[in-house]
Amino acid sequence: MTNSMQETDKADVILVTGTNTTWNHPVFGGMIKKSVKQKGVKLIVVDPRDIDLAKIADIHLRHNPGTDTAWLMGLQHIIVRENWHNKEFIEERVEGWDEYAKSLEFYTPEKVEEITGIPKDMLYKAAKLYATSGRGALYYAMGITQHTKGVDNVKACAFLQMILGNYGLEGTGVNPLRGQNNVQGACDMGALPNGFSGYQPVTVEDNRKKFAEAWGINYEDMDDKVGETVTTMVNKAGDTIKALYIMGENPMVSDPNLHHAKEQFEKLDFMVVQDIFLTETAELADVVLPACAFAEKTGTFSNTERRVQLARKAINGPKGAKQDYEIIAEIATRMGAVNFPNTPEALFEEMRQLTPSYKGMTYERLENNPGLRWPCPTEDHPGTPILHVGKFSRGKGLLTALEYRPPQEMIDKDYPIWLTTGRLLQHYHTGSMTRRSKVLNKIVPYGRVEINPGDAKRLGVKNGEKVKVTSRRGTIDIEAQVTTRVQEGVVFIPFHFIESGANFLTNDALDPVAKIPEYKVCAVKVEKV
Repeated sequence: MTNSMQETDKADVILVTGTNTTWNHPVFGGMIKKSVKQKGVKLIVVDPRDIDLAKIADIHLRHNPGTDTAWLMGLQHIIVRENWHNKEFIEERVEGWDEYAKSLEFYTPEKVEEITGIPKDMLYKAAKLYATSGRGALYYAMGITQHTKGVDNVKACAFLQMILGNYGLEGTGVNPLRGQNNVQGACDMGALPNGFSGYQPVTVEDNRKKFAEAWGINYEDMDDKVGETVTTMVNKAGDTIKALYIMGENPMVSDPNLHHAKEQFEKLDFMVVQDIFLTETAELADVVLPACAFAEKTGTFSNTERRVQLARKAINGPKGAKQDYEIIAEIATRMGAVNFPNTPEALFEEMRQLTPSYKGMTYERLENNPGLRWPCPTEDHPGTPILHVGKFSRGKGLLTALEYRPPQEMIDKDYPIWLTTGRLLQHYHTGSMTRRSKVLNKIVPYGRVEINPGDAKRLGVKNGEKVKVTSRRGTIDIEAQVTTRVQEGVVFIPFHFIESGANFLTNDALDPVAKIPEYKVCAVKVEKV
């Protein structure tokens, strides 16, 4: 996030898209609701489903799944046409404006309505409210990113904020709500195929030299090429990739096109899974390494607003389970590593010395602080609540034309309904923890497909009856939940439940840049069982 979660009441208007916030980030969703209800902040929700926040929104735009680039650019078309853009900000802090403004001409309200299904008068009202209310904050999550044009969607969000000057101030910014409590920290630490910690590219020779010196190895032995993403690893399993080491991930529930994923995992020569439970993925492993849960280990969490917080071990783990760093350190030592850091503080100390954005943080500072937000370059630096104050990291922001591309898979006479997937309030991700909770599992013991009353009537399906949902990749049997939460022609299935796994249906087509799968939209047919 460029800004802080505590700033929702500093905004004049909030745009929420691609996030069912009160279900998937309930604490933050509550903060938005409080700002709207008690502080009078205006709210625009853009979501194909009638999510809870839509019920208190000033405007709710319901678009066809997979058409986010079009409506985001359509808003900007209207903003520029009506002269609501921030000319001073664009002049001082942005480049590429003339060509970008010309590219917006394609996204007329009529064209956007044709693509997205959003009525042109509603698009105009949303553009006017967002552009003329004052400071605007934009929040998004995986409903924006999990598409074959996810990168373009994120750029469109960033460009909308850029032409309005919504950067560097409280109550503004582009604010992705990360999917897990430390996914930001994992990325910060270099758990990515293209960089070391702090997003230092592996392709830069000086970076390789710096890390090689710290680790006591020859930098020429370090790979200078960008590695594989999780999704491309699966596709290359059994070919160029012979073994996988999977930590805290359950791809046998979370990967798209699960039949294909299982086939790929079974081609491996060797697979290790390190986890706190025997997950569906661990059941396929040659070796399972029992790890400790969050309360059973010491370390830092970096949350969605870049806040780094120290968490101390509270209880001991089960007999035989080890903290993740202990497992990794022991394996590294057995493989010949020398002087491998063997305490959480030693690991953090090594990392911060090599990572400019973390260099000012120490365990001592974090012990006596509710969290420091990077960049924090020196030990007397207070941290950075707001990014891009005065200038962007590259100097000026760069606007580039975005061409609308439809979803990789379209509906047709054989598969006439859009499927979108996501999470429920009561369960998390693959359910490896929440489905082991008796209370949560009692509330929601199995998955259901949300289907509009119009579609249900046409198919002769009643609430609670079993239906068969089929895509070009698989079929599942699942109970129908007849609800107006979804539009006619769209169904929604949560992916927590392997016995009715949404990801047996989803498309494994990837964004060409980020390599993220198109979880949020594919074509299916629904039949009464």
